[in-house]
Amino acid sequence: MDTAHDVREFLATRRAKIMPERAGLPAYGGNRRVPGLRREEVALLAGVSIDYHVRLERGQLAGASDEVLDAVARALQLDDAERAHLFDLAAAQRRRPARRPRRSRGPVPAGIQRVLDSMTDAPAFVRNGRLDILAVNRLGRALYAPLFAGETPRPVNIARFQFLDPAGRDFFPDWGAALNTTVSLLRTETGRAPHDSELTGLIGELVTRSDEFRTAWAKHNVRLHHTGRKPFRHPEIGDFVLDFDTMELPAQPGLTLTAYSAEPGTAAHDALRLLSAWAATEDAAAVTR
Repeated sequence: MDTAHDVREFLATRRAKIMPERAGLPAYGGNRRVPGLRREEVALLAGVSIDYHVRLERGQLAGASDEVLDAVARALQLDDAERAHLFDLAAAQRRRPARRPRRSRGPVPAGIQRVLDSMTDAPAFVRNGRLDILAVNRLGRALYAPLFAGETPRPVNIARFQFLDPAGRDFFPDWGAALNTTVSLLRTETGRAPHDSELTGLIGELVTRSDEFRTAWAKHNVRLHHTGRKPFRHPEIGDFVLDFDTMELPAQPGLTLTAYSAEPGTAAHDALRLLSAWAATEDAAAVTR
């Protein structure tokens, strides 16, 4: 990844979202040549010189202190995910290759798989920042059955399925929300791991082959994805919505566990019971093959 380019585009797109009135500044009429704030207005709000802010927007974050980054984040009214991304981009420029953070490689430890397998009533899986599914329990594999339908030598990847497989649009019925979430998670990961060659390859593949991904990627949106609700359109069970919670695995840097659940007595809970029954049927059929 070209970190300097990402910094330029990220700061410019965030600046374009903030109108002067929202920042407490006069609008100065309607003859503004750029959307949102001007560079000098961001510099004023952040308490830095215009020349210094121009250097920041040219992608030169390596020398910026945390105090300056905080001031710019406040001026641009960044949310928690955007602020973290700004600091990740700065850290990537400051970091020497020998001090890059260690990311988990290779197979997921057997202990984590045992934890997943013990979650018999909740679909669950472990993914990395590229959205590769590296480990999954029985109900998780049943939930994401369309992703596991084909044989592939590389890990199942949520983004590749979503944008490049014709079944992706059917599986994620709220396509716009799913698109934005996936792209934002990958954009966030580029700040955390800008030298990940596999991530770079995935982004290049998606940008080249998907117009929708390319358009969303250019917006430089980022997000945190800790809890929420996700709709599914399962080919066997139909439409339902599940709650999800995610947690990072401190002993396995870069890996995240996601688990789905539903409140008892709801239609979603009934759908999970049907999913479990269907998975049992598939397991029995696989034994007799």
